[in-house]
Amino acid sequence: MRRKPKILSFVFLMLLILSLLSGCGAVRTVSNSDDENSLQELAASEITEYEGKDLSSILDFRENSIEGPQEVAIDEYTLTIDGLVDDPMIYSYDEVLDKTHYEKVVTLYCVEGWSATILWEGIRLSDLFEDVNVQDTANTVIFHCYDGYTTSLPLQDILDKDIMIAYKMNDVVLPAERGYPFQLVAEDKLGYKWAKWIVRIELSDDSEYEGFWEQRGYSNEADVTDR
Repeated sequence: MRRKPKILSFVFLMLLILSLLSGCGAVRTVSNSDDENSLQELAASEITEYEGKDLSSILDFRENSIEGPQEVAIDEYTLTIDGLVDDPMIYSYDEVLDKTHYEKVVTLYCVEGWSATILWEGIRLSDLFEDVNVQDTANTVIFHCYDGYTTSLPLQDILDKDIMIAYKMNDVVLPAERGYPFQLVAEDKLGYKWAKWIVRIELSDDSEYEGFWEQRGYSNEADVTDR
């Protein structure tokens, strides 16, 4: 009986550790002062209001990726779209940007309890899908990221909501900490669906596919209303 307090303390400690590792991803704090200075400089250039809506800042995000911010060499970067498609494509960064650009104010909600309302600018996934001729059996889109992270969304959700991959936020090009070169704007989905540093988009018929956090118990639906 005397050992019970120690056991309870150990359980509490383990629960605390697990809570710190949960959220939109494993929490990591940006410690590089150069990175912090770069973000401060970008924040000075970003817009703060759009069509009467107040916008959050680039600085209002927590760094919670699984491997920390990724530095992608843009001259070597490619975006692959494959899987259940008739014509797989490999794009350079500039080739993606040659597509029509769209702007939309969308709020990211993280399961950690914070949110950020941002003006995103990017390319609709539906425009990219037109190039590859998606097969009728595809029902799921899997996003593969530079750091090994994966997540997915139903294909129909993407089409119905005109979901895009963004290359700008608040009128400035995404910094590495925010997903440069492309971040998924997973409207109405919780933050762990907002894939960053996207390098491959796979069309699949696996509607039960589970990404990094989904394999660890997070809802595959990730609806904002569930938070």
